[in-house]
Amino acid sequence: MAEDAQLKAHSPLKAHSQLETLSEIKNYTQANQRQILQDFTSLLALPNVSANSQDMLVNAKWITNYIAHRGFTSEVISAGRAPYILAEKKVPRASKTILIYAHFDGQPVEPANWATPPFTPTLIDKPIERGGKPVKWDGTSPLNPEWRLAARSAGDDKAPVIALMAALDAMDSAGITPTVNIKLILDGEEEVGSPTLETILQKHGEKLAADLMLFCDGPMHPSRNKQLVFGMRGSMTVDVTTYGALSPLHSGHYGNFAPNPTNKLMRLLTSMTDEQGNILIDGYNDQVRPISSAEREALASIPKVDEQLKHDLAIAESLGKNVRVEEGVLSPAIIIKGFQAGGVGSQARNIIQPSATASINMRLAADQTPAFLRDKMEAHIKRQGYTIVYDKPSIELRRKHNKLVMLDWRAGAYPAFRSKIDSPQAKKLTAIMNSIDDKPTILTPTLGGSLPIYLFEQALDMPIIILPIANHDNNQHGRNENLRLQNLWDAVEIYAAILSSYDK
Repeated sequence: MAEDAQLKAHSPLKAHSQLETLSEIKNYTQANQRQILQDFTSLLALPNVSANSQDMLVNAKWITNYIAHRGFTSEVISAGRAPYILAEKKVPRASKTILIYAHFDGQPVEPANWATPPFTPTLIDKPIERGGKPVKWDGTSPLNPEWRLAARSAGDDKAPVIALMAALDAMDSAGITPTVNIKLILDGEEEVGSPTLETILQKHGEKLAADLMLFCDGPMHPSRNKQLVFGMRGSMTVDVTTYGALSPLHSGHYGNFAPNPTNKLMRLLTSMTDEQGNILIDGYNDQVRPISSAEREALASIPKVDEQLKHDLAIAESLGKNVRVEEGVLSPAIIIKGFQAGGVGSQARNIIQPSATASINMRLAADQTPAFLRDKMEAHIKRQGYTIVYDKPSIELRRKHNKLVMLDWRAGAYPAFRSKIDSPQAKKLTAIMNSIDDKPTILTPTLGGSLPIYLFEQALDMPIIILPIANHDNNQHGRNENLRLQNLWDAVEIYAAILSSYDK
């Protein structure tokens, strides 16, 4: 198949208008939905928790074989952990190159929590949380575009690999040659923070030279309109532990005598934010980049979905109240991920625990640095009267300090990323996306999630734009993760539109 594609690339090009190209791509996708879905199902059936290196190598082998049929040469590399795939498809006479990122690892799974097995891809008629049930599809009747394919990594983030190859298949079938060379970097450890990515880029960065990088990850806007995104929040995590007595104490005997570390920790946590989520730590927001006029204009044009989101999520009131969701993610956030301080319900006991621990996720806004925020967080904790330690405190320290806290700053912190929403490359991509249908492309300054894009920004000299394709309600990272089928078909069309016209 690769040789046939190469011969076609050297043959006289068939003249296509953009409208004709998109029509042919749509027709191909419609006619080949079964095969595209079968390919996607085969990839999703491979377990892909990045901690299991052997599983990730199996995924990498499947992908390299799959993309080789579309003319890609590839190599599987690693820096001591899960594999990365670097691949390239050269196009005769193309003068520009697009680098595409996606990842093929997924979050760990707890199969008992899933309605369907996480590595047995299953068609469902709608999200499980809304009463969805498995679909008995005969393999030949038309596929309902609203159906979902449920499996780990269906939404985050194996779909771009399948949709991109389907786009190239569709173009090849119609005699349409890409106008750009295509490079891929496929990440096998994104869900654990891509800990070796910096080393990978140091050793292999020269192989990734391109004119534009498309980061194909993340959920689309709830309006379902096509979307380009220009930023992601940074992320860092700290575990905070407060202390009481050396051993568990009977709450009746010692409830008015021994300090309760659970109470201490709750008061410390509530001192960091108010009820609306506004951060109360002095100087915490000093580095935050202001929202530009171009970003304000883009925000104003995004369809409003806050009321629908509140309804769908069954929440009476959103944090910030009048701050729409797309603007809220341009600010930093402090989120309590978890709290451990004894049991509840049938596991509750009448004791005062020796310690209490909370895990805090800090989402960074553009220009904030992890080191700066660590300093601000620690200064705030000290102002609450606490003595900070970084290892389990000795008995003597516990006897000496009433307010003692241990901080465990987790590795893998990284800053936010935000590129120009009005750059020439952004305008070109927007025009291409707008040509697909009569719905305007949503330009979003920042998504709320986090990706290690800053490492690419530091290592590679090219503009970076995020191109999400997954439905917003795909349950990424959670049980019953899924991809809406229409999102997969739309992704094929989007990729084909970009590859066929970016350098026309």
